[in-house]
Amino acid sequence: MKSVKVGLIGFGTIGCGVVKILQDNQKIINDRLGTSVDVIKIADLDITTDRGVKVGSGVLTDNADEVLDHPDIDIVVELIGGYEPARTFTLKAIKNKKHVVTANKALLAKHGEELFSSAAKSNVSVGFEASVGGAIPIIRSIKEAFVANRIQAIEGIMNGTANYILSKMSDGGHDFDVVLKEAQEKGYAEADPTFDIEGIDSAHKIAVLTRLAYGTPVDFDDIYVQGISDISTLDIKCAHEFGYRIKLLAISKFDGKAIDVRVHPAMIPESKPMANVNGVLNAIMVCDDLMEENVLVGHGAGSLPTGSAVVGDVVEIARNMISGAQNRVPPQSFQQSNIKNIPLKDMAEIEGEYFLRFWVLDKPGVLSQISGILGNHDISIESVIQRIKDDNGQGVPLVLMTHDAKEKNIQAALKEINAMKEVSEKTVLIRVEK
Repeated sequence: MKSVKVGLIGFGTIGCGVVKILQDNQKIINDRLGTSVDVIKIADLDITTDRGVKVGSGVLTDNADEVLDHPDIDIVVELIGGYEPARTFTLKAIKNKKHVVTANKALLAKHGEELFSSAAKSNVSVGFEASVGGAIPIIRSIKEAFVANRIQAIEGIMNGTANYILSKMSDGGHDFDVVLKEAQEKGYAEADPTFDIEGIDSAHKIAVLTRLAYGTPVDFDDIYVQGISDISTLDIKCAHEFGYRIKLLAISKFDGKAIDVRVHPAMIPESKPMANVNGVLNAIMVCDDLMEENVLVGHGAGSLPTGSAVVGDVVEIARNMISGAQNRVPPQSFQQSNIKNIPLKDMAEIEGEYFLRFWVLDKPGVLSQISGILGNHDISIESVIQRIKDDNGQGVPLVLMTHDAKEKNIQAALKEINAMKEVSEKTVLIRVEK
């Protein structure tokens, strides 16, 4: 039986993992597939650095076109990340009638509609399991295991760097900057960690999952995104006193009319499984009409975990090639003709409970003044913490938990409160997800 020929573009951490898996686990892949998967070309700007993975003579090239135009290559694996030149390379592979596998969540979130439409016209497959959750089979689960389920919500910890930082802050009492530096030293965070700590990486991923869950494209720029850089150890201690842990959550909810999609720090009850997923692990919860809640937990990044998801897509496409069942499963979960535009819910209309931390001068009447402003905006207080005395005239923390309130009312109230002369710092707001 003809072997399946693969070309890689990008020979970094994940690319090395893919090649290592295909080499080390060659026999089990052959036994399950019925033929071999051979990497015959790898393109990367750096083809001299020793990566600890041996490839044959002539396999490496610094010219991506040698992969994209190679007549024998069946599947192109794009692993360079980012928008460009990944978009250009991927579209050219599709135009050349080559199947594509990618781990590029940014590309899919920003240009998914263009890529999927092009693939449908060329009748080729697009595999992207590795784009969300690394080794967690969340995309395959939505497209196949949950195919009869009416998904109502997806909620997840989708960035290992942010989860590591918040976990260390929670368990060790260390400040954000200290833990971030430690994460960088251990290789859990990039030299520029902006995409991870500011929620952009998680937003890319929830955009991809929203498309699959509800059959609708999502404009990435319309997603509300807030990161974790303003979270303090004080916030984490207060959350614990209230019975919560703080996590960076990616959230997508569909009420049948509009989709609520956002990324931000959130307080989760300590009794919930998601609250106890720590370190660099990811967790994704799917809620639907048949099984209520289903939580998938695993390694969301890394050479071999992500590489295993890439290889899984390669083998799935190879099986389709062998059986002649092209695009047996629609790449977008829904049939192309059933993809429709569903409106996004206005963030101002979101309702929920809120954690509010004020820094106020320790004067009589400040609490009643703040509670009065909240009350004027239909916000009621559930509980209060104020235990530290002001010894130096710099103010004290005042922490409130609210009952359900509308986001627009909270923001209007905080605008008034932050303008008070007794409030010395901008209020910290953390939403509660129960």
